[in-house]
Amino acid sequence: MAAQSPPEADMSLILTLVNTAGLDAAVETQAPALLRAGGAQVGETRRFGNALDLHFTGPAPDLRSLPWPVDAALQPAAFRHKRLLVSDMESTLVRNEFLDDLADRAGMGEAVSAITARAMNGEIDFAGSLRARLALLAGQPVRLLEEAWERLCWMPGARELIRELAANGVRTVIVSGGFHFFADRVRELLGADACFANRLEIADGRLTGQAQEPILDRESKQRILESEAKALGIAREETLAVGDGANDLPMLRGAGLGVAYHAKPAVAAAVACRVQHSDLRALLAFAGIG
Repeated sequence: MAAQSPPEADMSLILTLVNTAGLDAAVETQAPALLRAGGAQVGETRRFGNALDLHFTGPAPDLRSLPWPVDAALQPAAFRHKRLLVSDMESTLVRNEFLDDLADRAGMGEAVSAITARAMNGEIDFAGSLRARLALLAGQPVRLLEEAWERLCWMPGARELIRELAANGVRTVIVSGGFHFFADRVRELLGADACFANRLEIADGRLTGQAQEPILDRESKQRILESEAKALGIAREETLAVGDGANDLPMLRGAGLGVAYHAKPAVAAAVACRVQHSDLRALLAFAGIG
């Protein structure tokens, strides 16, 4: 699945501006003026909730230089409505990094979280970092998994996002470099359609310090996006992906609309569509739901 190409200048486009905390009314007049000043022809504008749609043709603005506290998505009008969401889990749908929480319960929180931070910012290989972090936990009792799960904290808007997408016929899939122990429960509680994650090895009631191979890594996430789209018989442009870490980048680049959600610096720098001011409900606005 190839990376998304920049929209052609003569293609009908939709610019969506959203701030789920509240969209300044002035944006409704200033945004069309900004597009016209750049040489675009502006058609219909629509305010819905804390979001604004602007239909236009012609030159597109730089989403990184918009003068308002908004999150923005630029899409071909023909493919605005999505039929598949593939979402990262940790630090995306939930605030947790469960492996860090698990390590904290084992008294190794600082050592493991330092490796996690480097992996999520793309400084080290994800699969190798996962093996290194798990090795530090060899011999720890399985009960620590339940203790880590008790720290579950939802990301704002996560439940609304999955519920509303499902109500609008969108298939929702969770892909996680974490573990099925947590991902299966998150999927069930959210009502998502499917989830993919890694599996921990356990022996005699203790962690072995290893995960079952192969490791679900950055390339795996992209392949899952592709296979899910193929199974649905839909075009790449009809897919939506969201994540925050470097292991999400291939998936975000391969989706029709890839969204970097309160992302690590390396990810935010690499993805045009970023959510920095809103919660996950911004993705509903990007999909025209609201």
